[in-house]
Amino acid sequence: MKILLLFFLIIGFYGHTNQLKALYNSLDPKSVMQHVAFYELYSDSKEGQAALNHAWQLLSQGTLHQQNTPLPTLDLKEIISLITRQSFEPNVMLNQEQLQLIQAIAHNLANRKKKGVSLTCKEDVLKTPSEEIDLARALLIFQSDTENLEYIKQYETMLDLMALQILTRLFPDSSDLEKIRALNDFIFQQMQFRFPPHSLYAHDIDLYTFLPSVLDNRQGVCLGVSILYLCLAQRLDLNLNIITPPGHIYLSYPDKERVINIETTSRGIDLPSEDYLGINNRSLQKRTIKEVIGLAFINQASVFWQKDDYQQAINLYKKAQLFLPQDPLLKMFLGINYLLIGEKAQGKKILQEIRNLTFEESVSAETIPEDYLKKRIDAEGIRAVFLNVDETRDSIIHKQKTLKEVLKRFPKYRAGIFQLATTWLQLNRSMEAMQTLETYYALDPTNATVAYYLTILSLQRLDFNRAWKYWHQANRLTQERNHRPKVLKELHVHLKRLCPDPL
Repeated sequence: MKILLLFFLIIGFYGHTNQLKALYNSLDPKSVMQHVAFYELYSDSKEGQAALNHAWQLLSQGTLHQQNTPLPTLDLKEIISLITRQSFEPNVMLNQEQLQLIQAIAHNLANRKKKGVSLTCKEDVLKTPSEEIDLARALLIFQSDTENLEYIKQYETMLDLMALQILTRLFPDSSDLEKIRALNDFIFQQMQFRFPPHSLYAHDIDLYTFLPSVLDNRQGVCLGVSILYLCLAQRLDLNLNIITPPGHIYLSYPDKERVINIETTSRGIDLPSEDYLGINNRSLQKRTIKEVIGLAFINQASVFWQKDDYQQAINLYKKAQLFLPQDPLLKMFLGINYLLIGEKAQGKKILQEIRNLTFEESVSAETIPEDYLKKRIDAEGIRAVFLNVDETRDSIIHKQKTLKEVLKRFPKYRAGIFQLATTWLQLNRSMEAMQTLETYYALDPTNATVAYYLTILSLQRLDFNRAWKYWHQANRLTQERNHRPKVLKELHVHLKRLCPDPL
């Protein structure tokens, strides 16, 4: 908004009636913000009043004009500043009259048809079917300290204003693809929502996940921006699929001809679905709207885990279980945190439920529950593999030293061995990484990722026979799970160019 004001002000120095009229005519006829900025500078002019009139008509989708309703006397600039303010500026709080006005203008938004839009308590959210949930209302109820409707309405109004501005670029018969393009343009170009630097989100991922923080700061991790996108999509009557590869989330739209993916960490670009698959990730998990609420609590719990506040992490994982009662990864995290506060019986009970379980979307089984139950590791040793590594070499060295000490006591701890190999790779020490991975392989040859890494490391050392041995093992393990990963096919082509298959 301030850039627009400066632009109009510079031109205004040369202004007289004709120039002012020309400037007004140059405004983007679909831009609410441009018309509000123009009005702020030239409010006493005929053109300024026309700009205000046009801005209100855009926001109301023409209903004020159609119904011969007088223009609202409220300050539109103040209302629009709810979403145009910079992250370093203080929050804008609309009064009751302003909130009611926007709610009246936004009454035709598609999310108003859902039962969830009128919920006021957590119990009602839990009882409501996922297809009837209004994501913004449900998240704001669960993520606020109290069920404060005034607080909730402030952020819902912000979302309504965003949706109304997006609708100015659309027509009543606009296709879903046109809605996606309009959403991408508004979120990533006009509002410039961005993925935060690693140094920021690594320690405070919850700040970049929760809807109020994402809206206030215009920064969010994959889950945070995807939640914003979904909240707006619900208001535009746009149904999207929610997809969660390990440690990630993105959105997709099943077009008649192909699936269109929306990568919210890269300005909504469409990446092929195959790019989200890996050696150990054989399928893409589809989530419901209610499950997204649970994922937000998992992100928040990870922050307290990193801060060694295991009890608070447990509390948040339990909240997540209200929406993801059978999620095996959530069960593992919950069980581990019980171990870390000394409640071994409860931790063992939960880990027993997922012992030797291969997650549906994975190729290889999760090893931590089995290794703990067989006394190959203790709680502190489990904690070591989850030590955070940031952008510094020191953090990698610290984790490596910790893992080495753990493995002196528990040499058969597979997750520890794998994480130690990972630190060697991060330090570009391929020989040590290979030796560590071969130690793992000797203990357990059923990890497809280990076999894949050993193929690449053997290839770097021009040990083609060994490379082929490990490639065949990785290929066998993935095929047993009906998975043919692209990277493994590409590696096969590369291997054949360098050396014929000895088998």
